[in-house]
Amino acid sequence: MEPTFQFESQVGKFDFNHWNYHLPVPDEYALQLMDKENKRVMVWLANDGPYHMALMKSKEYWYILVNQELRKKHQLEEGSKIKVQLAKDPNFYGHELPEELEVLLDQDKEGHDYFKSLTPGKQRSLVYIVTKVKNPESRMKKSLAIVHHLKLAKGLLDFKQLNEWIKYYNNL
Repeated sequence: MEPTFQFESQVGKFDFNHWNYHLPVPDEYALQLMDKENKRVMVWLANDGPYHMALMKSKEYWYILVNQELRKKHQLEEGSKIKVQLAKDPNFYGHELPEELEVLLDQDKEGHDYFKSLTPGKQRSLVYIVTKVKNPESRMKKSLAIVHHLKLAKGLLDFKQLNEWIKYYNNL
């Protein structure tokens, strides 16, 4: 995937919460990258990436958050300038839907319906839980635990209970 927009941004810092370091994004780029509900973008920092991120809006401007790991990697602090490249994230969930989870959801209508009833953010969290695992067998076990949990909980996601099911499936 090739970046759509390129610009230089300066690290800013909000004073009101722990998600305070950010990079302002020009309005004209932010508005072109979004559609109705999807604010997900691919981000390259100093030609490093892409990273899956979301466009956010403060009262004054659009921005992307910069976590501690990226700040450390690129030696960024408040006021630092960095080259930013953006493109629309082609993945609905902000990550590719893992094949293991996709197959289970395709084969289990009840699990699929509960998954689709979740908010996009919760769906994205579940996809990420499976995506971050490299081993296909472990991805399948996490996928099974997720679908099992959603069905037992009638679509009410409880991450504490889900983690118990993940532990259970990992020990099988």
